Amino acid sequence: MVWLIVIAIIIGLALVLHAGLVAFAGYVLLGIYLLSRWLARHWITNLQAERRCDATPRDIGEAIEVTVLLTNKGLLPILWVIVEDLIPKQVLRQKPVRIAINGKRLQVVSLSPWKTKTLRYSISFRMRGYYPIGPTMLETGDVFGLHRRHRVIGKPIYVIVYPKVVPLPGYNFASQRPIGEIRLQNRLFEDPTRIAGAREYQVGDPLQRVHWKVTARTGVLHCRVFEPTSLTGATLLLDFHSDGFPSRGEPHRSELAITTTASLAYAVSVLNQQVGLASNGRDAADRIREESLKPDSLERQYETRDEPRDRFELKKDNNRIRPVVVETRRGFNQFQQIRETLARLELTDGFSFAQMILEMAPRLPRDATAICILPQVTLKTALAMGTLRRLGFAVTVVLIGLDEPARLEALGKLLAEPVRDIHFVNSEADLAHLGENIQAGTSATYDVDLPLV
Repeated sequence: MVWLIVIAIIIGLALVLHAGLVAFAGYVLLGIYLLSRWLARHWITNLQAERRCDATPRDIGEAIEVTVLLTNKGLLPILWVIVEDLIPKQVLRQKPVRIAINGKRLQVVSLSPWKTKTLRYSISFRMRGYYPIGPTMLETGDVFGLHRRHRVIGKPIYVIVYPKVVPLPGYNFASQRPIGEIRLQNRLFEDPTRIAGAREYQVGDPLQRVHWKVTARTGVLHCRVFEPTSLTGATLLLDFHSDGFPSRGEPHRSELAITTTASLAYAVSVLNQQVGLASNGRDAADRIREESLKPDSLERQYETRDEPRDRFELKKDNNRIRPVVVETRRGFNQFQQIRETLARLELTDGFSFAQMILEMAPRLPRDATAICILPQVTLKTALAMGTLRRLGFAVTVVLIGLDEPARLEALGKLLAEPVRDIHFVNSEADLAHLGENIQAGTSATYDVDLPLV
């Protein structure tokens, strides 16, 4: 528009001053300007891009190959076009690096009519997460640089990178108190693998309870009596509030908390017990801009490069204040759902762990152990876990990355409730021995015996 005004002023002055050559030059310049605008619009409209990428979930350390096919569907050659696959700035700027890009995702190419150019690059995932790849941004214009057009084509692809899972080799399947098992005073369930004794037959007892050896020895019909236990798994409660993870220790502490949660979920699921997850973190999928998925957003043309970048960036703020929940139940896909949820989980300042406990307590099954994974223990957090104890839940606490003074302070607050099944994890090496510590009911750091729940 500025160039058009300048040309109009030049032509107007030339006509007023009867400067024919200047007017002729103005007409030529006007023609070049209009031609350049038409060429830029023609080129950007006739470009098509197709992205080929395997978007199946990945593990940390794996890579994917991305191929972008750019085709000129017009009858005129395109002298230049800048092709760039958009990736959110937050992902590229985070330290340590979350992804590594090998190859060029931004190139300048020229295209003959009905010709195709192929751009290839690979992405290696260094950390778990939820990564959008694309869409493709195109920029072209006239050879003089007077006019440029920008266009975004192709829907973005979202890749889930699973968190790391550390096996718990010390976990004994026949231990006295495995993860998720709680002894109840009320006979809600009976464990057929644990015989408590025998009694005389009563009317209504099923035949499979008959203890034939005792019956043969005594001459009186007897039935087996089983211990009242509840082998019904665990509900993992993860505190992912940003206040518990200072920037100095990030992202190592938060990733260790995720790894701990995923490893515990795996340890419970291999027993075919019910397992669930609740966290006050934020689901990364909630930060995707809804307008970026609309067809009109992908077909729009833009005046600058910053406009499409800003439109397709992930939202910085998320106003959806609600816990991220995977309901506690058995099932083949239960651990898979928890792992995908943990892959997308992000730190947030939405609401505290104590607030989440108050909201989730009515939804938690009482026959499952509540395993709380915490980066810190505040007074409100300790009171919330004490509330779970008073409601009849068995509570286990796993504290992540605490130094010596913080451990002592956390122990004091928890033992006052009293919550006594407490464990510490400061590294993946500690996590590998967490199963042994849970069996013994001891702290992972302190050589003291804590009474079992």
